[in-house]
Amino acid sequence: MDLKFLLLAFLLVTFCLPVTAIAQSNPWTHTFYFENDLFNGTDSNYTNGVKYSVISPDLSPDAPEGKLPRKVLEYVHRIPFIKKSPSEFTHKVEFSLGQNMYTPTDTSRSDLIKDDRPYAGWLYISSSYHRRYQAKDIVNFMDTVEVQLGVIGPASFAEDTQRFVHRLRDIPVPKGWEHQLKNELGIAAIFERKWLFHPLNSNKLSYDAITHVGGALGNVYTYLNTGIEIRAGWNIPADFGASLIRPAGSTRISIGKEFSMFGFGAVNSRLVVRDIFLDGNTFRESHSVHKKPFVSDLAAGIALQFRNVMLTWTQILRTKEFRGQENEHSFGAIALSFSSPFDIRDIIKRDN
Repeated sequence: MDLKFLLLAFLLVTFCLPVTAIAQSNPWTHTFYFENDLFNGTDSNYTNGVKYSVISPDLSPDAPEGKLPRKVLEYVHRIPFIKKSPSEFTHKVEFSLGQNMYTPTDTSRSDLIKDDRPYAGWLYISSSYHRRYQAKDIVNFMDTVEVQLGVIGPASFAEDTQRFVHRLRDIPVPKGWEHQLKNELGIAAIFERKWLFHPLNSNKLSYDAITHVGGALGNVYTYLNTGIEIRAGWNIPADFGASLIRPAGSTRISIGKEFSMFGFGAVNSRLVVRDIFLDGNTFRESHSVHKKPFVSDLAAGIALQFRNVMLTWTQILRTKEFRGQENEHSFGAIALSFSSPFDIRDIIKRDN
């Protein structure tokens, strides 16, 4: 199918739908993520990440149906912590598919570079549950529980993806993928709580702050993390900050219809117990490096929202992750989010 036709169809769907349909529905929210260090002229460390996620409508008993099959909602509303949930809470689920890739600094070498990080790929699916508390005062919070399941190694297709993209861009193909981590099933369970502090009378030009604390447990990564984000601008949405490709990093629960533009700065720090992309395979001998226990991401960016679409650009500086790493690593991130009122019942056949 012609790419121009697909682009035109996307623009028609997202911008030509009546605003009243978006505003009155309980929509699904989609986000496409692209993170890469090509924006900084490098090709190393965390060199590429792509992800697609879809977040459900509100599943609370008092919420509109949200274009979900009635049978599904009947089962959901029997879940005790949803059935007995106060009206101030919303409940949403998320499904994602993503791929990350990691390489050493010098990808022209075919030998094993012992003092640099291993080649590695991570192909995964994930499911998340988001519980948000909408307070009447200046503090809201959201709990996110996520489970990621995937594969590290040649089965992640990271080598194939990078080789294809490099050939497409007519740049040298990396030569050291034969030293990548071995195939291994990966799993991680993640929890994170975010607090949104916003002015009681914000008007149109305003500011807010978001803090978070959480952790992950699994053979892929095990860590504790915390951080803060400050935002300032016009019509800042009441969400939970910049959406990035990181565990429990999805924050675009829904996209409003008002025009919004704002800038932000953030920091996320981790106490790292395990990182398979540095520590190497769990049960098999593989290349590894000595990781640093404390790693921080410093981020700054800008977001623009129009009708039911939001575009975010973020620049991230990551501190050194392992001993011998020459420099901090910097990469750019783009997230395109939109809410759509498509009817899943058109896909899932309803019972008569």
